[in-house]
Amino acid sequence: MRLSVGAQAVVVAVLAMGMAAPVANAQSVQTESVGGVWDSVRPVVDHTAPHDDQSFYEVPDGVDLASTAPGTVLRERQISYHVAALPTPVQVTQILYATTNARGGIEENVTSVIHPPGPATGNVVSYQSFYDSLNPLDNPSRMIAGNRSLGGLIPAFETTFIAPSLLAGHTVVLADTQGPDADFAAGPGYGAATLDSLRAATASPTAAVGADSRIGLFGYSGGAIASNWAAILLADYAPELRDRIVGVAQGGLFVNPVTNLRYAGEGPLWSGVVGMALVGLSRAYEIDVDQYLTEYGQRVLADVRELSIIEAFGRYENLRWSDIVRPEYPTPQDAPEIMEVIREINMGTRPAHALPMFVFQGAGGFLEGTPPGGPGVGDGDGVMVAGDVRTLMRDYCAGGTQIEYREYPYLSHVLAAVPWVIEGQMWLEGRFAGAPVTNNCETIPPGNDLSGN
Repeated sequence: MRLSVGAQAVVVAVLAMGMAAPVANAQSVQTESVGGVWDSVRPVVDHTAPHDDQSFYEVPDGVDLASTAPGTVLRERQISYHVAALPTPVQVTQILYATTNARGGIEENVTSVIHPPGPATGNVVSYQSFYDSLNPLDNPSRMIAGNRSLGGLIPAFETTFIAPSLLAGHTVVLADTQGPDADFAAGPGYGAATLDSLRAATASPTAAVGADSRIGLFGYSGGAIASNWAAILLADYAPELRDRIVGVAQGGLFVNPVTNLRYAGEGPLWSGVVGMALVGLSRAYEIDVDQYLTEYGQRVLADVRELSIIEAFGRYENLRWSDIVRPEYPTPQDAPEIMEVIREINMGTRPAHALPMFVFQGAGGFLEGTPPGGPGVGDGDGVMVAGDVRTLMRDYCAGGTQIEYREYPYLSHVLAAVPWVIEGQMWLEGRFAGAPVTNNCETIPPGNDLSGN
């Protein structure tokens, strides 16, 4: 899964530190080598800004959160946009708001409404970050407020992704899609956080987002989890936003966890995300995953419990299900609590939605060391499975969704993010301008079974 890191080109130097250290063997966790590098880097990088009032992230006294409607503004503030702890002239309205977590409970969350430096068009780009971290201190809102962390280097880099939208005059809404507890991989929670951030931005008296502002959803990898789940939940969860959302531009999509577990675990770079996802899902859905784990698996999950994707990248080689789960549970289907959650987050089991979509998927995962999977898996981009994305898009097409799908056999997960962000922004500009929606549904090849059984 990226569950993944989109285009990390600017942090390649940071990733290279982890790559330079010995990669853990599939049967021994070498945290002294790989982990030791990051243990020395984090204290140097991590910084809490003295001007950032940490109480802002907490529910105000006297608020009964459990009875608060999703999207309600709990508090807000005006700050400058920061990049790697450095202030810029760009102004931001940060909002603490109520949202729904993956289990359906109400929790607080933060979104950042970033104001364009010039005249505003009235349009909104809802940008979903690929910050992918199990550490809440890596949340984008904290980086934007002037804090700095190792995992927060990703939101800092993503400034290059949102800058064109700001320069075009669009307001950018950037939520902490994983919530206050960093519930990594819990897609329904991502989607609710995204939709409620738009509700809160609209309700805010200072965010300057109008009730009729047109909205484009924009996200890659972990950001695509949030974008597509927002589209999935939209009709039932936030129907009042439906007529305002003009389309979804996304890439590197995580569809069926069963297939991703089989695929990503075979590579040297992305397999650490398998452990991250198990931690995030066990946290989000409150399941006792330890009962299924081998001793080695317990050590792996303890090791990754607060890591960002930067630290997990290249940390484990070939981290397979069979390495971390006890032999009496040979497949995810044999672990009842885990499989129940997997079915819950499998996009392929949800009905098609009606939002126009631009979808970009790489299939050159061999460039990042992940070999093509066997039957039922096939090619991927190194962490995401192209056959899963194809089937999901074909199902959406059959349901009437207008899809512009691009698949590139010689682009990996990181590489594919570069053309995606360019073409995706152009596609969204077309939606804002009222251009006809493009559709190439008839050209999408067949893919994998998404039943998850």
